[in-house]
Amino acid sequence: MSALTATVTEAMAERTNSNMLFANFNQDFSCISVGTRKGYSITNCDPFGRVYTMNDGARGIVEMLFCTSLIALVGAADQPQSSPRKLQIVNTKRQSMICELLFPSSILAVKLNRKTLVIVLETEIYIYDISNMRLLHVIETTQNPEAICALSPSADNSYLAYPSPVPSPTAPLASGTSAMNSALSASATSQSGDVLLFSTRSLTVANVIQAHKAPISFLSINSTGSILATASDKGTVIRVWSIPGAEKLYQFRRGTREAKIYSMNFNTVSTLLAVSSAHDTVHIFKLGRGKDSSSNGKLSSPSPSSESVDTTGTAEGSGGVDGGYEAFIEKKKNGGVSSSLKRRSLQYTKSLSYSMGGYLPNTITEMWEPSRDFAFLRLPTSGARCAVALSGTMPQVMVISSEGYFYSYNIDLENGGECSLMKQYSLLDSGDDSSGLAE
Repeated sequence: MSALTATVTEAMAERTNSNMLFANFNQDFSCISVGTRKGYSITNCDPFGRVYTMNDGARGIVEMLFCTSLIALVGAADQPQSSPRKLQIVNTKRQSMICELLFPSSILAVKLNRKTLVIVLETEIYIYDISNMRLLHVIETTQNPEAICALSPSADNSYLAYPSPVPSPTAPLASGTSAMNSALSASATSQSGDVLLFSTRSLTVANVIQAHKAPISFLSINSTGSILATASDKGTVIRVWSIPGAEKLYQFRRGTREAKIYSMNFNTVSTLLAVSSAHDTVHIFKLGRGKDSSSNGKLSSPSPSSESVDTTGTAEGSGGVDGGYEAFIEKKKNGGVSSSLKRRSLQYTKSLSYSMGGYLPNTITEMWEPSRDFAFLRLPTSGARCAVALSGTMPQVMVISSEGYFYSYNIDLENGGECSLMKQYSLLDSGDDSSGLAE
C-alpha cells in the first residue's frame, strides 16, 4: 500500500485532502501518480508539472512502471461505479486497455518492475509475468490489512519482501505443516518481526530475516534489489539487510519515542535512506561505503577467520528452496541449522561485542549501535501523512503530503543537518484543492 493510501480510508484524524485517494512516487522517483475521486494524474517531479490527466472515475491505486506509459489502476472503495477488486492495466500513450483482472477481495497494493506484477490482498499475494499477464504464483499470508510488502525495482535481481507468516525458523518447531497451520490461523497481533524474502524469478523462498521483535510496519528495497530496509511497529530503529544473504548491514535510530513509519526509500545509488513518520519529521540516514563505517551505523564485520553468518543461520548466497516456506523450514531442520544456530549466533555476538570493546552485554550493544540521522527536515504542517524520496538528479528531498502538496527540500550532501524548504506545489486541480482538509 502506498504511504498515502490509508490516509483517507483509515485515518481521517490526520490532515488529508478528502479528494486525494492515493499518491506515490514511481520506481526511480522521477514522477508522481495521484488517484482522486474524479480519476488520476501523472506529474513530473523535476521540472515539476502535470503531464497526464484522466477523469474516468475514482481511483484508489495508481502505480506507474517507471516512466513508461503503462499504468496499473484500481478503483476506490465506497465510490459509485468503482470496484476495489478490479485491476486495470492501461497504456496512457495509446489510451487503450491492456487487460482487466478481478480478484476475490479488495486490492490493497500493486507493485511492479519490468518483468513482474505483484497484487497484494489482505491474505494473498498474486505474482504475474508482466509481459503476458500470466499468473505465476499465489502466496498465502497472514492478515496483512496494510499490505506491507516491497518488490525490488530491479527485474534481474527481483525479490519480494513481506512479513513472515510463520514463526522464525530458529524457534522450536514441531513439524512444518503444523507450524504453518498454526501461524496462518494466528491473528495479526501475534505476528513476529520476521521478514520473508521470495524470489519472483525462481518462485522460491530465498531467506527469512529475523528483523525485529515487534511486528513489521514498513519494508523498502533499493533500486538494484541488493539491500532491504525494515521498520517495526515501534518505529524507533531502522535496519538495513543484504539481499538475499540477510546480513545486517546498518542499524539507524529514528528517535526514542515510538512512531508510525509512513515511508522509507533509498536514493537511486543507495547511499542515503529517507524515512518519514507520524512525528512530522523526515530523517535521512547515510550508508557508508568503506569497511570502517561505524560512524554511520554500519555493523562491524566478523574477523576474516570467522565464519560469515547471517542472522537467520543460513549461509549467505544460499539458493532458494522449492515448495515455499514449509520446505524452507524443513531444509533448516534437516540440515541441522537449528542445532548450530546458537553457536553461530554466539560467534556473531562475540564479534560485535569485540568491536564495542568486548565488555558490553549484547542488549547494551544494541542500544548503543544505532546512529542518528545524517540530515533531517521538518514538515510545514502537523498531522499529515507523507511519502518521501530522494531526487536522482538534484540534491533534493522530495515529499508528498496527504494534504495534496509536493515539497522540495535542499539537502547538503557533505555536511547534512537540517534541510531547507525550496519549493511547494499543489498536486491537485484547483477545484479539488479548494474542498478543504479533513481534520
